[in-house]
Amino acid sequence: MIINRRNFFKAMGATAVALSIGKEASASAGEILQNDDELNGMLYDNTKCIACHGCEYDCAEAHGLEYPDIPENPPIRKTNEAQLTVVNTYETSKGPMHVKVQCMHCNQPACDAACLTQAMHKMEDGPVVWREDKCMGCRYCMISCPFDIPKFEYQSTNPRIMKCDLCYERQKEGEMPACAYNCPQEALLFGKRRDLIKEARKRIHEEPEKYIDYIYGEYEAGGTSWMYLSGAPFEELGFKTNIQKSSYPGLTKGFISSIAPVDILLPAALLGIYEATKSRTNHSTEEEE
Repeated sequence: MIINRRNFFKAMGATAVALSIGKEASASAGEILQNDDELNGMLYDNTKCIACHGCEYDCAEAHGLEYPDIPENPPIRKTNEAQLTVVNTYETSKGPMHVKVQCMHCNQPACDAACLTQAMHKMEDGPVVWREDKCMGCRYCMISCPFDIPKFEYQSTNPRIMKCDLCYERQKEGEMPACAYNCPQEALLFGKRRDLIKEARKRIHEEPEKYIDYIYGEYEAGGTSWMYLSGAPFEELGFKTNIQKSSYPGLTKGFISSIAPVDILLPAALLGIYEATKSRTNHSTEEEE
């Protein structure tokens, strides 16, 4: 392929536009983070959960997936492309305890920051959703997620990135997520993040012997829209307790802002120079022959 002077600078311009779009996207994510208390979220109280697995069936129905085949005594499971949430049971120092697993809907998601096309996107009201029409299939969202949640449909001819979307379509219709709507023990509470934190602290204060004095998700990864109360230590329930408290995208903010645009554009510039030089060399060789 021959790259002339016009095509070279056209490519450079396109790269600059892409970079400016990226900066605007980062600013939008920052605005959302500043208003994280206004986000919709979920509080899961495992002292109320009876592991009926109804939320797994309700999730499947709400997202048009096949009902899961759950054995009588299921092993510890992870979410996958066909099952967006699972409930596991652990033997703990406080006896058997249950844990619902799904996307944590981080306030400033690493998957959103890593996505080159904003296919994985944090909505203004809380849910982190995947937008098929924007996805280019790079799967950076899978690599970047500290909770190992997004899954890829490897067996599909038209693969998607699959994860809990906090029933965003239901929320747009004024309804709560399906799992919370049908939970028979009210182990799942849907509402504004600030109200959920207040309720969690109220429960801990009123029954300190019942709960671990900690709200998982209040600060993990910069805070999440999905939070947990537990009657047993979180490290005994499969939780990642080494998750940093600051957001993962925040780690790179200072680094990226310190890089001059010329440094970011350098690879494209070198490629253009190489292609132009190669074309000129080939043309000279042909004339000599």
